Amino acid sequence: MSTRVEMITGFYDQYEEDDRLDRSRRGQLEFFTTMEYIHKYAKKGSKVLEIGAGTGRYSVTLAKEGMNVTSVELSKKHLDILRGKCNGLSNIESFQGDAIDLSRFADNTFDVTLSFGPMYHLYDKDEIHKAINEAIRVTKKDGIILFAFISVYAIMYANYLYGNWGEGQEENFTKDYEIRHFKEQMFTGYDIPEFEALFTDKPVDWVTTAGVDCFLEAVQLRPDFSFSDEDFEKFKKWYLNFAEKRELLGSTNHLLYICRKR
Repeated sequence: MSTRVEMITGFYDQYEEDDRLDRSRRGQLEFFTTMEYIHKYAKKGSKVLEIGAGTGRYSVTLAKEGMNVTSVELSKKHLDILRGKCNGLSNIESFQGDAIDLSRFADNTFDVTLSFGPMYHLYDKDEIHKAINEAIRVTKKDGIILFAFISVYAIMYANYLYGNWGEGQEENFTKDYEIRHFKEQMFTGYDIPEFEALFTDKPVDWVTTAGVDCFLEAVQLRPDFSFSDEDFEKFKKWYLNFAEKRELLGSTNHLLYICRKR
């Protein structure tokens, strides 16, 4: 069987990631909302680590804003694209690496740590906790860590209402409706309290849990789905005001768990 790393890199070798946050209103909302949360905690001169940096949409943007950025990315394809965007930027460095091993970095190095991809693709409990522990370790005391994760309910709403509900239910839930996590899922989803419970006994204090892309993943395929630029600007600001409402979190595809290191 393929290893986790082989499966992930193989998937992204075939997937067009570079414009994911631009090609749909859902992606545009995810980028807008996520940047708003980053800007709450990071500013010009901040030392920022992005783990799972993809093709560099966040890393390069933050470097252009004057932050000192370090990017770690598993996929060589993505890393090559990221590095191609860094011409003229002296305040960004990048490495190929895995979220479960950040040993190249010393303890208490970064003001803000972003883990924006790894938790989608980790299934083994030991590796999940290694990734969390490593992100915490390299962050400075009182530093902020943002972990992105996916709602299992949004996975169901977005992907399995097209005559294939049974397939999705079998993949993501047991017969007793417990949530499943296994390597062949490729993307694994969480119940919100389930993800938050991963941080029990970690040396962090919870700040908030927020959605970043609302329910747009589930509705954007409708033939009558439409947002004018004017309406979308209004919608972005409206959604940002409700992004942390607990009753809405299960419907958003991507979420942020934000915590502060003690």
